[in-house]
Amino acid sequence: MPKYFADYDTIVHFIDEEELKKNHSGMPHAGNVIHIGKTHENNKHIIEYSLKLDSNPEFTSSILVSYARAVFRLSNLGESGAKTVLDVAPSLLSAKSKEELLKMI
Repeated sequence: MPKYFADYDTIVHFIDEEELKKNHSGMPHAGNVIHIGKTHENNKHIIEYSLKLDSNPEFTSSILVSYARAVFRLSNLGESGAKTVLDVAPSLLSAKSKEELLKMI
């Protein structure tokens, strides 16, 4: 994203490891996404997603590990090539097997 901060007065502060651990290690993050759509019959439907994280870096790393797990599983199935998040079945992301996940339903 070239020039992402172009319209902002941005200042970078370097801190030591002690300061990072003491005051910045959690990095909480939150957000909401609301999508409204209509069917062909003109019925309105709303879906809401909410995210509340104690640690954005920990969450992000967990997502990366989950997709690495999925890529490994896809490779074991003989699949290769570029994939998007929409191409990966949610069951491939979990540390649990598909059978274990189905038992939880």
